[in-house]
Amino acid sequence: MLTKQTSVFSFRIISLKVEDKWIGGISSLFVLHRISGTCFRSRDVDDSELVRANEHEHEYQHTINSHGGQLARNHRNDWLILILLVVLEILLNVVIHPFHRFVGEGMMEDLRYPMKDNTVPFWAVPLYAVLLPIAIFVLYYLRRRDVYDLHHSILGLLSAVLITGVLTDAIKNAVGRPRPDFFWRCFPDGRDEYDRWGNVVCHGKDSDIREGHKSFPSGHSSWSFAGLVFLALYLSGKMKCFDGKGRVTKLCIVFLLILAACLVGVSRVDDYWHHWQDVFAGGLLGAIVATICYLQFFPPPYHTEGWGPYAYFRAVEESRSDSRSGTQPGNGNSMQGMNQQESAVNKNVVYHNVDSTFDAMESGTR
Repeated sequence: MLTKQTSVFSFRIISLKVEDKWIGGISSLFVLHRISGTCFRSRDVDDSELVRANEHEHEYQHTINSHGGQLARNHRNDWLILILLVVLEILLNVVIHPFHRFVGEGMMEDLRYPMKDNTVPFWAVPLYAVLLPIAIFVLYYLRRRDVYDLHHSILGLLSAVLITGVLTDAIKNAVGRPRPDFFWRCFPDGRDEYDRWGNVVCHGKDSDIREGHKSFPSGHSSWSFAGLVFLALYLSGKMKCFDGKGRVTKLCIVFLLILAACLVGVSRVDDYWHHWQDVFAGGLLGAIVATICYLQFFPPPYHTEGWGPYAYFRAVEESRSDSRSGTQPGNGNSMQGMNQQESAVNKNVVYHNVDSTFDAMESGTR
């Protein structure tokens, strides 16, 4: 920048030279010195503002060490709610039994499908619906160093999954719909038995019978859609899929996650653990809860600021306000004083170079 300024300034000085004589003397040069210095400084400010505008995403960094503790304290009630949801989930699966609805002999026609193992085992669901998204959140934090994004993405994901799980299991226990393989759960030897009202009298294993009344809605589907839809929204915001440039590649990455959740739901029907209505309702429930939880912390992916959480932009505004007022949180030095010192150094460098040019001109060396 100084080289460009000196060349422009030299051009202005040379324009005053007529037949190897300098017109105007020291006073004219002094005026040009002040005018040019002012112009150069204003151009420096404009250029720096433009750079800061273009690099807004990397202007402020909030790390775990600098802001993590305060952020966790501010959201301690939210984490306590998540612990409560975990307790409720355990109670719904261990303590509370599902409703045993009436199952007559005429209803067994749709409940005689064979018992099969799970294509997608239960333990695999948290791996791709919870741990995979969290791993991506951590990788993004290592790249950008934004603890607000890391904290709110994990908090939002866990909220979506746990709320979905509690709703799913509560509905399961309340509805008590038989699974497609209920006949073999109830009568493992194939000999059916009914009471005087026509209801089944099961003589199978209690755990199989209990699990056989948890068909609606599908837990695999709801958990899969909750975790993967949240991740899809997160990535679509980070990749700016809806920036108007029509990049289909970005959308394909997002839709692959949705496809994975759909295939999990299809496997539940293929394994005869759920009716198709169970899968549809579970997927819809998970997707809705994931969207609501995502929008609780992040702008919509199509928003111009959809790449970051609301908390990040609030923190940036607070930092700018503190900078204008002369204080910076967590730092004893004054941001305003640092800016003034930097401005004074730049000013002195420019003035020193220009003064050297004047001295050279007056001594006849240039």
